[in-house]
Amino acid sequence: MLEKTYTPDEVAKMFKIAKNTVYELIKRGELLAFKVGNKMRIEKSEIDRFIDGRKPTDSSRLMSVPYQEEQLRLAGSHDFLIEQLIKYMTRQSSGLSVQPTFIGSLEGLMMLYRGNCDVAAIHLLDPSTKEYNLPIIKQLFTHEKITVLRLAVREQGIITAQKNPKEIYSFKDLARKDVRFVNRQKGSGTRFLLDTILADEKIAPSDIRGYENEEWNHLSTAAYISNGEADAAVGIRSAASKLDLNFIPIAKEKFDLVFRWTPQNEKALQLLMDIIQLTDFKESIGQSGGYDVNEFGLITYNTKAWRN
Repeated sequence: MLEKTYTPDEVAKMFKIAKNTVYELIKRGELLAFKVGNKMRIEKSEIDRFIDGRKPTDSSRLMSVPYQEEQLRLAGSHDFLIEQLIKYMTRQSSGLSVQPTFIGSLEGLMMLYRGNCDVAAIHLLDPSTKEYNLPIIKQLFTHEKITVLRLAVREQGIITAQKNPKEIYSFKDLARKDVRFVNRQKGSGTRFLLDTILADEKIAPSDIRGYENEEWNHLSTAAYISNGEADAAVGIRSAASKLDLNFIPIAKEKFDLVFRWTPQNEKALQLLMDIIQLTDFKESIGQSGGYDVNEFGLITYNTKAWRN
C-alpha cells in the first residue's frame, strides 16, 4: 500500500504557514520532498518526522541542541540513502534517532572536526591525488578516534532534460551561450568535482551561464531542469531518475560516513554501525538506480581500534 502524500499547499495549511515557507524548507533540505511530474509531494512519514523534532536544522541551531542518549547528529552531504536509512530506523523502532543537517560535504566534515556533530556524510574529491575522502580526512583527524564507513559508490554526471534537446554531452558544452546551468553550493562534494574538472579542462567558471546559481541538494537542483528553468546541472543518477531526466555519467564517487567516537556517543554510534552492517537495510536499497552497494558497510579507515 502506497504511503499517503501531501502537496505543499496541504502542508502549509496543516502548519498554518505560507506556501512559500514550505518551499523554502524543502529548498534548504529541512523538509524532504519528491516530484511526480511537475507536482511536489511530501510523504506522511516525513511530516511526522518533522513534527517530532527530528528535522534537519542549520548549523548554528544544530550546535545548540543538547546531546540525548541514543540520538546522533549527522551533518554533510545530502543523499537519498541517508533519507532511507532514517526512515528504516523509524519503522524498525531501533531506539536510535538521527538528526540530519544537509549542508554539504566540506561543512559537514568541519562540523565533525569541531565536535559539533557525531557523523559526517561526505564525498570529497582531493584534487591532487584524485582520491575520495581519505586524503582530506587524514589531514584533519590526527588524534581523534574515527571510523570511515562506506555507504555506496555513486554515479555523478551531467543532468539534462529528456532526450537532451540542447545536445549537451561534455563540460565544454556547459560554456555555450545557449545553455543555462544550475550549480551546487560551495563546499558540496558535487561542487568539488565540478570545479576540479573545469580546472583540468581549462574552462573558466565565468564562461558558464548560471554557474553562480546555487542549490543545496540533488533533488532541488534536478528540479530546475524538470521545470525548464535550466538546461544542465551536475548531480547523481538517482536524482535524474526520480524526475525522469537524461543523465550523462562522468564519474563514480565514494560516498562515506565518518564516525567520530566519544564517550558520550559511543553506544549510539555502535548501534548505527550495527544497523548498517547487520540488518537487512542493504537489501532494501539494492535496486536503487545509480548506486553500487557492493562495499556497503565496509570499514575503509579506522583509528578507534588502535587508540583504545
